[in-house]
Amino acid sequence: MKKLILLLIVTTLFTVPVSAQRVDRSKFISDTLQNYISRAMTNWRIPGMAICIIKDGKIVLMKGYGIKELGLNSPVDENTLFMIGSNTKAFTATALASLQAAGKLSLDDKITKYIPTFKLDNKPAGEMTTVRDLLCHRIGFKTYQGDFTFYNTDLTRDQVIARMALVKADYPFRSKWGYTNSAFDAAGQVITAVTGRSWESYIKDYIFAPLGMGNTLALSKSMPAAINRTVPHTIVDGRLTAIPYEQIDGLAPAGSISSSVNDMSKWVMALLNDGKVGKKQVIPLAAIQATREPQDIVGSETQLNGETDYQLYGLGWRLQDYAGHRIVMHNGGVGGYVSSVTLVPQEHLGIIVLTNTDANEFYEAMKWDIMDAYFKMPFRNYNDTYLQEYKQKHAANDAADHRLRDTVAMLHPAALPLTAYTGKYVNELYGNMTITTGETNDLEARFEHHPHMFAHMQPLGGNRFYVVFSDPELGKAVFPFTVQGSNVVGVRVKVDDDVEIDPYDFRKVQ
Repeated sequence: MKKLILLLIVTTLFTVPVSAQRVDRSKFISDTLQNYISRAMTNWRIPGMAICIIKDGKIVLMKGYGIKELGLNSPVDENTLFMIGSNTKAFTATALASLQAAGKLSLDDKITKYIPTFKLDNKPAGEMTTVRDLLCHRIGFKTYQGDFTFYNTDLTRDQVIARMALVKADYPFRSKWGYTNSAFDAAGQVITAVTGRSWESYIKDYIFAPLGMGNTLALSKSMPAAINRTVPHTIVDGRLTAIPYEQIDGLAPAGSISSSVNDMSKWVMALLNDGKVGKKQVIPLAAIQATREPQDIVGSETQLNGETDYQLYGLGWRLQDYAGHRIVMHNGGVGGYVSSVTLVPQEHLGIIVLTNTDANEFYEAMKWDIMDAYFKMPFRNYNDTYLQEYKQKHAANDAADHRLRDTVAMLHPAALPLTAYTGKYVNELYGNMTITTGETNDLEARFEHHPHMFAHMQPLGGNRFYVVFSDPELGKAVFPFTVQGSNVVGVRVKVDDDVEIDPYDFRKVQ
């Protein structure tokens, strides 16, 4: 999903020795940063963004840039709302760790203590799963597994949790890290079981309110009615386009929060101050420490300074060493938005970047360039490196898509009459899909749990169809049908890798 984004694994285009001499980079923040941001927004085509830099308990910079919506002269300010996607996870993990600090639960409690109906396809794994397992992505699911069914659909949280039992986990239990949004759904329901309050109610009263995050919204359904809000954007056929807000309250504990850079600064300042606001302990220090304890090895990453570091995962946070500093960070993304939150506790440094297009990696590159400045490292221009790699990747994707469109234009007929492909199809995890003849005599697929989305299907010849989803976040794909004799028996459905990596096999039932 463009939603719950993994850190970009940088392919190093050049390296500088780790032992490079420390240099005075103080003017990058005070004199150069504004031009750096302006240039990057132009190159990435970012309509609007907001950033905050916190150092030693003080705001160094807090500012909105650009506009809330393409084509409208409505500037972003420090109180403008952005959806923050998976940066929601740290709130959920901190809430549960706080309940542990209060003696109301243990993170090592089995999930069935709070949700007796919780099951996984691997029955023993479901019985052994703990709250901690859910918060650090180690229940055996592959990264994003199940998300086409769970993300931006009409399923409720309870329905998502129930369907987790239908996911055929790719990995043995606790053997490998796999980013699992549905796991945070189950973790959020533990809060309800312990406190008697919904996840959103508890987060509002025990985190947002004490920190003074008065503009922050817990649920995505509240975003369209907000007054000072951005609009999400993405690239559709090469053009930057405003898109509808994704409704992801069925996965709320994993990614539904919307916030401003001003409100997020209060969250980050409290975390950098051991949970205190002034002299008041708002978040237990023990809870903060619990979320930063490494639980899993995610992988390794080679940075532009030449060093290769392990990436670890705590509870709702990624953990990494960089240039001799321990970094606590996470990225977030939902359709049309990407963001990053970065803490360097030993330096009392915090960096927040919010953007209203998911077609950029500046939100990620910028934090490294800012950290390099504070660490007195040479300027490596992460932004230009990320931009070059992004353009190369998307040029290759565009070329592949053009080849498919050219094939469609050649009007190769399908192997069977189009009516042979129409009918009802079922996937055990997802549910029902119906294929009908569309208005232009092509095919159209509609999905049970995506009531506002359809897929336009055009023949590529044989039993393959070129597919364009009406929701651009689901991308474009090729659907191959399975045929036995002259009968269609199934179809393989694929969505964008940022939603779910593996395909779904649907069986034709009528």
